[in-house]
Amino acid sequence: MAGTQEHMMEVEEGWAVIQQGIHKLIQLIEGHQTLSFTSQDYMNYYSCPFVYSAVYNMCKHNPTGRICEVLYEEYNKVFKDYNNGRVLPCLQGKKGKALVKETERRWSDHKVMTRWLVRFFHYLDRYFVPKRKVPPLQESALLCFYDLVFGEFSDQIRDAVLSLIDREREGEDIDRALVKNIVSINVDVGQGSMEHYERDFEEAMFKATAAFYSTKAHSWIKNESYNDYMLKVECCLEHERETVSCYLQNTGQKKLLEIVEYELISVYETELKEKKQVDESLGG
Repeated sequence: MAGTQEHMMEVEEGWAVIQQGIHKLIQLIEGHQTLSFTSQDYMNYYSCPFVYSAVYNMCKHNPTGRICEVLYEEYNKVFKDYNNGRVLPCLQGKKGKALVKETERRWSDHKVMTRWLVRFFHYLDRYFVPKRKVPPLQESALLCFYDLVFGEFSDQIRDAVLSLIDREREGEDIDRALVKNIVSINVDVGQGSMEHYERDFEEAMFKATAAFYSTKAHSWIKNESYNDYMLKVECCLEHERETVSCYLQNTGQKKLLEIVEYELISVYETELKEKKQVDESLGG
């Protein structure tokens, strides 16, 4: 009985130290302290060694045992609580570009938080994670943000990004870095896999592109001469190659151009031949 009590006290004392480090980290991320979080010396000196030592001391006697299991669960709970308690409320009610910008900021904070907590709990990655065959710390943290935040707002975020891309196609200046950063979330979470990116962004991007140029082609084919129509087609293709393609992974860039060509040229092949003959007969 005494051994069990000592064991529980050791866990409670160690976790108290860890919580202090996590609390300090969250305060810095949220901007509650005057010191900039980019000062790695501050975190290295005041928190990281103490928290890492606490984790090490709690786990060293049994690196794959119950204490490590509890710490792994608590590590994931920190991210769940932070996302549910602080991130999601900040996104509620926001729409369009405001939602996209807030998501970008929160994702940036989440990556900073992940980087430090992975350092704090590094001992788990060395022994507990491979032995128990559970997701590594970084992967688990990134997926937490993706599941909770994107799970709640994925449709709104994606639609807002696609709307920005369409506005750029219409000639409006947009924040290209913002769009690229949001799209990259799908790639970063995949940790080398394109599953999230292809399923949650690329497919929708292709559909939106087809819809945009289908509408344009329907209007242009009625009102433009063959030469003017083909000039517009070339301008569109150039825009997609030089601008929109930069938002896509390499594998999707070719397909994007194929979609544009199909909607603007293949769909109206017969009408374009007729227009060309008319232009030629008029000496155009």
